[in-house]
Amino acid sequence: MSIYITIDGGTTNTRINLVNDRKIIDSINLSIGAYANIEKGYLFKNEIKSAIERLLNNNSLKEKDIVRILVSGMITSEFGLCKLEHIRVPAGIAELCVNAKEMKIEEILSVPIVFICGVKTIGGSFENCDIMRGEETELMGIANTDYGKCVYVLPGSHTKIIKTDEAGRIVDFTTMLTGEMIKAISQNTILKDAVKLNNSDINSSYLLKGYDYCCSEGINKSLFKARILKNVFNCTNDEIYSFFMGTVLCDEIKQIQKADAQAVILGGKAQIKEALSIILRARDNKKIITLDDDTVKTATVLGAIRIFENDIILSRS
Repeated sequence: MSIYITIDGGTTNTRINLVNDRKIIDSINLSIGAYANIEKGYLFKNEIKSAIERLLNNNSLKEKDIVRILVSGMITSEFGLCKLEHIRVPAGIAELCVNAKEMKIEEILSVPIVFICGVKTIGGSFENCDIMRGEETELMGIANTDYGKCVYVLPGSHTKIIKTDEAGRIVDFTTMLTGEMIKAISQNTILKDAVKLNNSDINSSYLLKGYDYCCSEGINKSLFKARILKNVFNCTNDEIYSFFMGTVLCDEIKQIQKADAQAVILGGKAQIKEALSIILRARDNKKIITLDDDTVKTATVLGAIRIFENDIILSRS
């Protein structure tokens, strides 16, 4: 029996999991993230300490029962708890394991904490440079060598489109501002009255209409058509939302299509994952594999443990 605590630390939110035999048995979400450590480091550490103590108490465990605390994400950035430099691609479980840093932070717990570094691509110009923190750990929880060279898409606030080699190592990736763009445009422009993110379902026909129109006319003109659909054509919330999503995802689809790989594996947030799957199946000839929500939910936890244990990527067939 191996019991771990994993921490997925974002900029403004932190998720802490208690894991037994690679299964999440309890979790706590904190509405505070690495950014708070800039001016309120004591508060951030106290929140983490308190959450871990609650997890242990609620499950009748002691500190000595925990193998390690495994940490990934923005909590390893310059304003996190332990600044780690990104490592360069190619990067897989072995590279992430050897570059992880173990230390104790007594203000939190006496159990050693293992910080997992991010990954970067470095080229001769900004076009060939990118960075990630956290997604590398998530990827290692879902990587499957059965697919050979492939593309993993991890939708979210900052969607990552990641190319891997036959061994499941990251060899290249692209970051898209998809999630933030969806939120910003739908809530802070004139489209706020037209696009309803909540309680709207995907209409495949209008999703493809939005995608095709954006391919032809560009995102700027296409976005305003969501307002036209509402005010002129009296379209439903589902139809307008779907057209909007097809428009916003157009550039992301183009990046996926550029990849020299026959298989595309979709993880991440269900809202974006579903829409990407529909468009790719209709407009591309690559093999599309959509991961179920339970696999996505546990990916970062499993990835952190596999990196710490330097576990090889095995076939999951």
